[in-house]
Amino acid sequence: MSVHPEEMDRRLAAPAPARGERAPAPAESAVPLLNIANILTMARIALVPLFVLALFADGGHQTGWRITATLLFALAAITDRFDGQLARKYGLVTDFGKLADPIADKALIGSALIGLSILGDLPWWMTVVICAREIGITLLRLAVVRRGVIPAGRGGKLKTLVQSLAIGVLLLPLAGGFATAGMALMWIALLLTVVTGLDYVGQAVRLWLAGPHRSRR
Repeated sequence: MSVHPEEMDRRLAAPAPARGERAPAPAESAVPLLNIANILTMARIALVPLFVLALFADGGHQTGWRITATLLFALAAITDRFDGQLARKYGLVTDFGKLADPIADKALIGSALIGLSILGDLPWWMTVVICAREIGITLLRLAVVRRGVIPAGRGGKLKTLVQSLAIGVLLLPLAGGFATAGMALMWIALLLTVVTGLDYVGQAVRLWLAGPHRSRR
């Protein structure tokens, strides 16, 4: 493949990285918006209404439909693990993904918590605390987006994982020890929800005080 002379001159004029110094990473704008990581995130959002329909089908306590709802929830939750891994491994991280990924998580978790509370399988106060935190953090992200994007951290991912495990157990049409285990996991998830929420508030304050985000030219 031939190279235009002007392009060759530009490449030759560009300084080479010093020894031990990494070459500059490609600009994030070069990453295509429609990539496998973002597609998985959008697929997770699309699974939410299907999950809700299955959860409330036939009164919400029919064994077959509850198992179907659990499987749909598990499938959506699994995409959360893979989209982030693929984005980091293959350099597919985009600002859209940083915002859409936590929003997809909140849509899935929120619909499951509200559904379980409506069906009487989870105390409403737990659902209110968790959902209030999720909505608050989402609004906080949007409020500081001009100053920078707050990516989902390890604590947030752990919180989402424990929430997903707790919800998955509570969704299953099982009683006794399984229901107790589900509630125990939910208490742990509630604690992580509060702790990580405070961490995000701290990050947002630091971004706000740092001033408007300056884009590279």
